[in-house]
Amino acid sequence: MGPAPNKHWGVETTDDLVKYANTLQGTASDFGCSYGNTYPTTALPFSMNAWSPQTGKNGDGWKYQYSATTIRGFGQTHQCSPWVNDYAVFTLMPVAGTLVVDENKRAAAFHHEKETGRPDYYKVTFDNGITTEITPVERGAAMRFSYPQTAEGYLVLDGYTQLSGVNIDAGHRRISGWVNNARWTPAQFRNYFVLEFDQPFVRYGTWENEKNTILTDSTHREGKGAGAWLQFPKGAVVQVKIASSYISPEQAVITLQRELGKYAGVDDTRQAAQQVWNKLFHRVLVEGGTEEQKATFYSCLFRANLFSHQFFEYNEQGQPVYYSPYDGAIHNGYMYTDNGFWDTFRSQFPLNTILHPTMEGQYMQALLAAQQQCGWLPAWSFPSETGGMLGNHAISLLTDAWVKGIRPFSADSALKAYYHEATNKGPWGGANGRQGWKDYFQLGYVTYPESQGSTAQTLEYAYDDFCAWQLASKTGNRFYTNVFARQMYNYRNVFDPATNFMRGRQMNGQWAPQFDPLDWGGPYTEGNAWHYTWSVFHDVQGLINLMGGEQKFTAKLDSVFSLPNTIKPGTYGGIIHEMKEMQLANMGQYAHGNQPIQHMIYLYNYARQPWKAQAHVRAVMDQLYNATEKGFPGDEDQGGMSSWYVLSALGIYAVCPGTDQYVIGSPLFPKVTLTLENGKQFIIEAKNNNAGNVYIANATLNGKAYTHNWITHADIVNGGVLHFDMSNKPATGRGILNADKPFSLTTK
Repeated sequence: MGPAPNKHWGVETTDDLVKYANTLQGTASDFGCSYGNTYPTTALPFSMNAWSPQTGKNGDGWKYQYSATTIRGFGQTHQCSPWVNDYAVFTLMPVAGTLVVDENKRAAAFHHEKETGRPDYYKVTFDNGITTEITPVERGAAMRFSYPQTAEGYLVLDGYTQLSGVNIDAGHRRISGWVNNARWTPAQFRNYFVLEFDQPFVRYGTWENEKNTILTDSTHREGKGAGAWLQFPKGAVVQVKIASSYISPEQAVITLQRELGKYAGVDDTRQAAQQVWNKLFHRVLVEGGTEEQKATFYSCLFRANLFSHQFFEYNEQGQPVYYSPYDGAIHNGYMYTDNGFWDTFRSQFPLNTILHPTMEGQYMQALLAAQQQCGWLPAWSFPSETGGMLGNHAISLLTDAWVKGIRPFSADSALKAYYHEATNKGPWGGANGRQGWKDYFQLGYVTYPESQGSTAQTLEYAYDDFCAWQLASKTGNRFYTNVFARQMYNYRNVFDPATNFMRGRQMNGQWAPQFDPLDWGGPYTEGNAWHYTWSVFHDVQGLINLMGGEQKFTAKLDSVFSLPNTIKPGTYGGIIHEMKEMQLANMGQYAHGNQPIQHMIYLYNYARQPWKAQAHVRAVMDQLYNATEKGFPGDEDQGGMSSWYVLSALGIYAVCPGTDQYVIGSPLFPKVTLTLENGKQFIIEAKNNNAGNVYIANATLNGKAYTHNWITHADIVNGGVLHFDMSNKPATGRGILNADKPFSLTTK
């Protein structure tokens, strides 16, 4: 008789689904072209810390590149993207034979054939015979270093960039210390760490990475790049438990005992980590499909459940507490960081509302707490506010949660915070407050060339204002309902009917001259007119009307794909990686490698041609995603890219977060069983589904005929069965009634 299955929310988890997730997906990236810009993350879902091998030099944003042939350390990471680099990093590197601390000289050669990258476990054996293994807990990790019998074993702790401190307690086989490398934090920020080893030290000392000076028998050092080193016997197998805290050294010890105290070492820590991921993966159980499709799906589901990072810890009483990256004080409750909402409001957070509503509620509380602590709603926290990208999309998260019944926060407080955001410009970045807010309110658009990206800003502000209007309307707040009722239609003010594009508009009301819809930049951000013209998430029918009706609208949608994939750099003056990725995708002007156009395929559902959405969404999943090191068609962006795939593979997508609807596409698998937090199950069946049968011929919801091109959040969380009959021919008479169209402010 075999072992009894583990169960979670009634789901049997004996089958190992974690084996499908490849953490090296998307790592073959560089400055010029992104296949994900990921690193081999080893972490638990939404954990405070993640862990990764490091091939790049200290401070290099490209932490790990698949093309690299050496690794120089294994470190704690919080990196959202190479474009913002990392913070709170320290690394460990095993060295054999002679103590070498210099990060370039200690780098050890490896081959991918001797590398394993799973969510619960990373392993690599270097050409020199040393093996490193890593397995995670939420605020730490267990590591094991196995040294060859022929050479002395050393372990080097690198303080990375900026200031650090180390203390060696040989009697207790412990190293403690701190690092403060970070860009967006209060001045007193420190990440306190503690390491406990299962083997005594033969020798030990400290060093610093500026001049690589080594001190023997030194037990304490502070300064720029201060680090530590240890020596072990030949053939040693050394295990170390690691935990860290933003609060204090004492809290790091509490966390070490709380999260790692019950485990003997790597093996049982890994078993627990594997169970966590396996339970989550079994909550989104796919059946049928190819092994490659399962690998892509679960690799993406892994990425979709990493960010935002928890920024809270549990004290001795087991209560959540956190050091605020905003005001530097200690607070009770929950905080989450490391997320750029421009990338994630569209897909990753809507997926959270389905899979993790309790966490989503805590997150909404954290958003309002952050606003109290720094005066602004976060737009891109890392870990404090950076103001990166554009738009005020915290209101999208708050409204989306509210309309889906996730309401452990004050809607009035959210609206007040957003009103402040929408009527001021903050000190950090383009998305901290509102660039061009006065012109936007007075003229109805952000002017060009006064603001680069003005048209993109106008469109995203209008959507955010819709979210505020929606939240105010749902909660009876007449003041804010009236404030935002007009602004949510401001998208109309940058639509040029003569060209049928969203365009840059000057202060005097004239259109910006020398218009070419293929030109990138200028009034657009990381895109061109073909990408941004569709950014009217909340009023697609209004956009259809501006374009002259459904036939002209769908013809223009068709043109996105039928145009050549020509690049015109425009104001960028040269090729940026997003342009290269559109070219490589080879789908005309459809640039799936970046966020602005990712919803566009689903807009056919609003114009009585849902079968075209079905065909295109399957083509994107099949052609632009896989589970390899070239697995993404652009930056993965904190789960944004992977969540698009996960939702689309289920057969749904949130075109307009802030409403309770998901637009229907074409499910990838014959069957998916979603097991929800409330214990109910929602099953998506697709009979006769295969690579050729991408079209929905018929559908039923809980046994009743269903023609709508959308389903509601309640349909999912209440449990039930959404059944599709799939075909290789478009069902041109299905889903074409007005009632079948998804939500738009304008109804006809």
